[in-house]
Amino acid sequence: MDNETVRANLKNSPKLKKLIDWVIMNQVQTRPRWFIRLLAPLYQNRGKHSVIHHSARMDTPPYRKFSLGDYSVVESFACINNAVGDVLIGDYTRIGLHNTIIGPVKIGHHVNLAQGITVTALNHNFDDTNKRIDEQGVSTNAVTIEDDVWIGANAVILPGVTIGNHCVVAAGAVVTKDVPPHSLVAGVPAKVIKQI
Repeated sequence: MDNETVRANLKNSPKLKKLIDWVIMNQVQTRPRWFIRLLAPLYQNRGKHSVIHHSARMDTPPYRKFSLGDYSVVESFACINNAVGDVLIGDYTRIGLHNTIIGPVKIGHHVNLAQGITVTALNHNFDDTNKRIDEQGVSTNAVTIEDDVWIGANAVILPGVTIGNHCVVAAGAVVTKDVPPHSLVAGVPAKVIKQI
Protein backbone atom coordinates (compact mmCIF):
# COMPACT_ATOMS: atom_id res chain seq x y z
CA MET A 1 0.00 0.00 0.00
CA ASP A 2 1.51 3.36 -1.03
CA ASN A 3 1.48 6.62 0.99
CA GLU A 4 -1.40 8.12 -1.02
CA THR A 5 -3.63 5.11 -0.31
CA VAL A 6 -2.77 5.23 3.39
CA ARG A 7 -3.50 9.00 3.49
CA ALA A 8 -6.87 8.48 1.77
CA ASN A 9 -7.82 5.71 4.20
CA LEU A 10 -6.87 7.86 7.19
CA LYS A 11 -8.84 10.87 5.88
CA ASN A 12 -11.94 8.69 5.39
CA SER A 13 -11.90 7.32 8.94
CA PRO A 14 -13.00 10.04 11.42
CA LYS A 15 -12.27 7.87 14.48
CA LEU A 16 -8.77 7.01 13.33
CA LYS A 17 -8.12 10.63 12.35
CA LYS A 18 -9.24 11.78 15.82
CA LEU A 19 -6.96 9.21 17.46
CA ILE A 20 -3.99 10.33 15.34
CA ASP A 21 -4.67 13.98 16.23
CA TRP A 22 -4.74 13.07 19.92
CA VAL A 23 -1.51 11.07 19.67
CA ILE A 24 0.43 13.61 17.60
CA MET A 25 -1.02 16.94 18.74
CA ASN A 26 -2.30 16.43 22.27
CA GLN A 27 -3.74 19.79 23.35
CA VAL A 28 -2.71 19.30 26.97
CA GLN A 29 0.97 18.89 26.12
CA THR A 30 3.00 21.72 24.65
CA ARG A 31 5.18 19.45 22.53
CA PRO A 32 4.36 16.47 20.34
CA ARG A 33 5.04 13.16 22.05
CA TRP A 34 8.63 11.89 21.90
CA PHE A 35 7.85 8.84 19.76
CA ILE A 36 6.52 11.08 16.98
CA ARG A 37 10.15 12.00 16.24
CA LEU A 38 10.76 8.31 15.55
CA LEU A 39 7.65 7.83 13.38
CA ALA A 40 7.68 11.11 11.44
CA PRO A 41 10.40 10.11 8.94
CA LEU A 42 8.12 7.26 7.83
CA TYR A 43 5.42 9.63 6.55
CA GLN A 44 7.17 13.00 6.12
CA ASN A 45 8.87 13.52 2.77
CA ARG A 46 12.28 15.08 3.46
CA GLY A 47 14.74 15.91 0.69
CA LYS A 48 18.42 15.12 0.76
CA HIS A 49 20.48 17.14 3.23
CA SER A 50 17.35 18.83 4.59
CA VAL A 51 17.37 19.68 8.30
CA ILE A 52 14.61 20.03 10.88
CA HIS A 53 16.08 21.37 14.11
CA HIS A 54 15.28 19.36 17.21
CA SER A 55 13.34 22.17 18.90
CA ALA A 56 11.01 22.72 15.92
CA ARG A 57 7.41 21.70 16.61
CA MET A 58 6.17 19.46 13.81
CA ASP A 59 2.40 18.99 14.09
CA THR A 60 2.27 16.93 10.91
CA PRO A 61 -0.22 14.05 11.03
CA PRO A 62 0.15 11.41 8.30
CA TYR A 63 -3.25 12.05 6.70
CA ARG A 64 -1.93 15.29 5.12
CA LYS A 65 1.24 15.83 3.07
CA PHE A 66 4.36 17.41 4.48
CA SER A 67 7.43 17.73 2.31
CA LEU A 68 10.72 19.55 2.81
CA GLY A 69 12.91 19.96 -0.28
CA ASP A 70 16.59 19.25 -0.78
CA TYR A 71 18.96 21.39 1.31
CA SER A 72 16.06 23.14 3.06
CA VAL A 73 16.04 23.97 6.78
CA VAL A 74 13.38 24.35 9.47
CA GLU A 75 15.12 26.34 12.21
CA SER A 76 14.71 26.20 15.98
CA PHE A 77 11.33 26.83 17.58
CA ALA A 78 9.47 26.94 14.27
CA CYS A 79 6.01 25.36 14.24
CA ILE A 80 4.72 23.55 11.16
CA ASN A 81 1.08 22.38 11.18
CA ASN A 82 -0.53 20.48 8.32
CA ALA A 83 -3.61 19.24 10.18
CA VAL A 84 -6.01 21.23 7.96
CA GLY A 85 -3.95 21.33 4.74
CA ASP A 86 -0.75 20.11 3.13
CA VAL A 87 2.52 21.96 3.74
CA LEU A 88 4.94 21.71 0.82
CA ILE A 89 8.35 23.41 1.04
CA GLY A 90 10.73 23.56 -1.94
CA ASP A 91 14.49 23.15 -2.30
CA TYR A 92 17.07 25.49 -0.73
CA THR A 93 14.42 27.15 1.43
CA ARG A 94 14.91 28.38 4.99
CA ILE A 95 12.09 28.49 7.54
CA GLY A 96 13.47 30.86 10.18
CA LEU A 97 13.49 30.92 13.97
CA HIS A 98 10.05 31.06 15.61
CA ASN A 99 8.13 30.85 12.31
CA THR A 100 4.60 29.45 12.31
CA ILE A 101 3.25 27.80 9.17
CA ILE A 102 -0.32 26.48 9.09
CA GLY A 103 -1.40 24.73 5.89
CA PRO A 104 -2.47 24.48 3.22
CA VAL A 105 0.74 26.30 2.26
CA LYS A 106 3.07 25.82 -0.71
CA ILE A 107 6.49 27.48 -0.50
CA GLY A 108 8.77 27.45 -3.55
CA HIS A 109 12.52 27.09 -4.04
CA HIS A 110 15.18 29.49 -2.73
CA VAL A 111 12.77 31.18 -0.29
CA ASN A 112 14.13 32.82 2.86
CA LEU A 113 11.76 33.40 5.78
CA ALA A 114 13.38 35.52 8.51
CA GLN A 115 12.48 35.27 12.21
CA GLY A 116 9.02 35.38 13.79
CA ILE A 117 6.98 35.06 10.59
CA THR A 118 3.44 33.69 10.49
CA VAL A 119 2.14 32.10 7.29
CA THR A 120 -1.40 30.86 7.82
CA ALA A 121 -4.08 29.56 5.51
CA LEU A 122 -6.49 29.01 8.42
CA ASN A 123 -9.22 31.22 9.81
CA HIS A 124 -11.68 30.51 12.61
CA ASN A 125 -15.35 30.88 11.75
CA PHE A 126 -17.20 33.34 14.01
CA ASP A 127 -20.46 34.37 12.29
CA ASP A 128 -22.89 32.49 14.57
CA THR A 129 -23.31 34.65 17.69
CA ASN A 130 -25.20 31.83 19.43
CA LYS A 131 -22.11 29.60 19.48
CA ARG A 132 -18.69 30.00 20.97
CA ILE A 133 -16.03 30.67 18.34
CA ASP A 134 -14.19 27.44 19.15
CA GLU A 135 -17.38 25.49 18.30
CA GLN A 136 -17.80 27.03 14.83
CA GLY A 137 -14.98 25.28 13.03
CA VAL A 138 -12.38 26.67 10.70
CA SER A 139 -12.04 27.60 7.05
CA THR A 140 -8.93 27.47 4.91
CA ASN A 141 -7.72 29.32 1.84
CA ALA A 142 -4.36 28.15 0.47
CA VAL A 143 -1.25 30.35 0.60
CA THR A 144 1.38 30.14 -2.15
CA ILE A 145 4.86 31.65 -1.91
CA GLU A 146 6.62 31.27 -5.25
CA ASP A 147 10.38 30.94 -5.91
CA ASP A 148 13.13 33.38 -4.88
CA VAL A 149 11.22 35.28 -2.19
CA TRP A 150 12.57 36.95 0.94
CA ILE A 151 10.17 37.67 3.79
CA GLY A 152 11.42 39.98 6.55
CA ALA A 153 11.14 39.43 10.30
CA ASN A 154 7.72 39.38 11.98
CA ALA A 155 5.75 39.59 8.73
CA VAL A 156 2.30 37.97 8.59
CA ILE A 157 0.97 36.26 5.46
CA LEU A 158 -2.81 35.76 5.66
CA PRO A 159 -5.08 33.14 4.03
CA GLY A 160 -5.58 33.13 0.27
CA VAL A 161 -2.44 35.11 -0.58
CA THR A 162 -0.07 34.33 -3.44
CA ILE A 163 3.36 35.98 -3.38
CA GLY A 164 4.94 36.00 -6.85
CA ASN A 165 8.50 35.15 -7.90
CA HIS A 166 11.42 37.34 -6.80
CA CYS A 167 9.53 39.39 -4.19
CA VAL A 168 10.59 41.01 -0.94
CA VAL A 169 8.16 41.43 1.95
CA ALA A 170 9.41 44.04 4.44
CA ALA A 171 9.75 43.30 8.14
CA GLY A 172 6.49 43.65 10.05
CA ALA A 173 4.30 43.73 6.93
CA VAL A 174 0.84 42.15 7.00
CA VAL A 175 0.11 40.70 3.56
CA THR A 176 -3.65 40.52 2.96
CA LYS A 177 -3.76 40.24 -0.84
CA ASP A 178 -1.72 38.83 -3.71
CA VAL A 179 1.73 40.27 -4.41
CA PRO A 180 2.72 40.48 -8.11
CA PRO A 181 6.12 39.07 -9.16
CA HIS A 182 9.20 41.29 -8.74
CA SER A 183 7.62 43.49 -6.05
CA LEU A 184 8.74 45.00 -2.77
CA VAL A 185 5.82 45.28 -0.34
CA ALA A 186 5.65 46.92 3.09
CA GLY A 187 3.15 48.19 5.61
CA VAL A 188 -0.05 47.19 7.39
CA PRO A 189 -1.76 46.19 5.21
CA ALA A 190 1.12 45.56 2.81
CA LYS A 191 1.25 47.65 -0.36
CA VAL A 192 3.59 47.51 -3.34
CA ILE A 193 6.37 50.06 -2.76
CA LYS A 194 8.25 49.41 -5.99
CA GLN A 195 9.04 46.83 -8.65
CA ILE A 196 12.41 45.10 -8.26
